[in-house]
Amino acid sequence: MRNAEATRERILQAALAEFSAHGIAGARVDRIAQTAGCNKNLIYIYFTDKETLFTTVLRKHLLRVHEEYPFTPDDLPGYAGKVFDFVTANPDLMRLMTWAALEDPKGSAERVTPLDAKLAALTKAQKAGQVSTAFPPRFLLAALMSLAMAWSVASPFGPLLNPKAAEHPSELRKCLIEAIRLLANPDRGSQSRRRSRQE
Repeated sequence: MRNAEATRERILQAALAEFSAHGIAGARVDRIAQTAGCNKNLIYIYFTDKETLFTTVLRKHLLRVHEEYPFTPDDLPGYAGKVFDFVTANPDLMRLMTWAALEDPKGSAERVTPLDAKLAALTKAQKAGQVSTAFPPRFLLAALMSLAMAWSVASPFGPLLNPKAAEHPSELRKCLIEAIRLLANPDRGSQSRRRSRQE
């Protein structure tokens, strides 16, 4: 049993690298098998087909993200910082998510359901006065995730606008957290800036 679990884990790791580099259409099961050090037929026994293998890899890592980084609507800047840390440390997963978005623009349940839960929590936090209502929850969540991922390998903007920014991730992280703080509570930001000018 342990050998079977170890083999399955090697397949999933090899599949992550293969899919992140080539997407579903370009990925090759024989390359995954070679990297995993197993027979190609074993992959079909475990996962049925290439699409199921892709979905399994994506689901596994998305589940890990949600478990390790729970959404904190009462601390959106802190959550944005954690997302930034994760995407910076996991370039293969960011490429995989980009391929998933291209292959399935409407989004699978694995991608949509957690976002719906975040929207509900953010809406509740706005009603409770923890987050400003200056921006609708859908816009605010999209802005948070976009900014947190702006300098990942999958972003078409951050790395091009500032190629050397990745050399100073702590500075990027600091700017991100401040930007989300201002988006989440723009009135507080205005008040603090007014106080600074008065002082």
